Amino acid sequence: MDVAGNSIAGASKTYERLQELKSFDESKAGVKGLVDSGITKLPRFFTRPPEDLAAGDPASRRRTSEASPETAPGLWLVLEETLAAAREFHELAQEVKGEYYSRELMKKVKYVSNFDLYKSKYANWRDTLFCVMGPEHLHPQELPPICSSIAALTWDVTMEYSRQVHVLGRVLFGLLSEALGLNPEHLEAMDCAKGHSILFHYYPARPEPELTMGTTRHSDPDFLTILLQDHIGGLQVSSHNGWVDVPPVPGALVVNIGDLLQVFFSSSLLILDE
Repeated sequence: MDVAGNSIAGASKTYERLQELKSFDESKAGVKGLVDSGITKLPRFFTRPPEDLAAGDPASRRRTSEASPETAPGLWLVLEETLAAAREFHELAQEVKGEYYSRELMKKVKYVSNFDLYKSKYANWRDTLFCVMGPEHLHPQELPPICSSIAALTWDVTMEYSRQVHVLGRVLFGLLSEALGLNPEHLEAMDCAKGHSILFHYYPARPEPELTMGTTRHSDPDFLTILLQDHIGGLQVSSHNGWVDVPPVPGALVVNIGDLLQVFFSSSLLILDE
């Protein structure tokens, strides 16, 4: 993969950003491919601009609440298997997972690095397997084989995780409806739970970690996000006292209230940057 590893200090005066972006994108190898190639310097398009570096912006920020195992007991049986399946996919050989690499908007299962690669100020050090699970049914055979089954399981791990998360989402929408003083079925009647997707993010170790991010400042463009962390952590949430770490807790999920709920209930819900 012919992607230059120039940091700010060693940047070439003839740097061609678009050419490097295309080279990276067309390799279909993602940031994992850069790691495997043995680079020691970040490609320049991953480097945060000086004004962001000076501000010390954290890597990711999310709003959190707690979910109890009693709300969706079947979900807790597949958490570790789901993380293992996601990790195994991202660590497949490039020629295998490259078959799923795509920027087609309507593709239901795709692997990509940075959805906004050609539009963002700088790229995030992250690869993503994106699966649209509803409202139209996704057939298990459309998933990569590594995500379709784990030898010790009698069910398809990704499909079961999707089903259980959807159940939990409906419970959460009911609780949110009641908290807003509404009928428990109000948000679900608005089709808030009608469709959902699963994003399997992968953040490999990176050279010059102080110069780039895994996830930049953002809010979620949806109704609700249910986040499963691995043991590495790195998540942060904004508060009145600044940025606060959200350490991973085994068996726990992070629940983010998204932008779309704020559109409907802006006077009742506070949406923070993450």
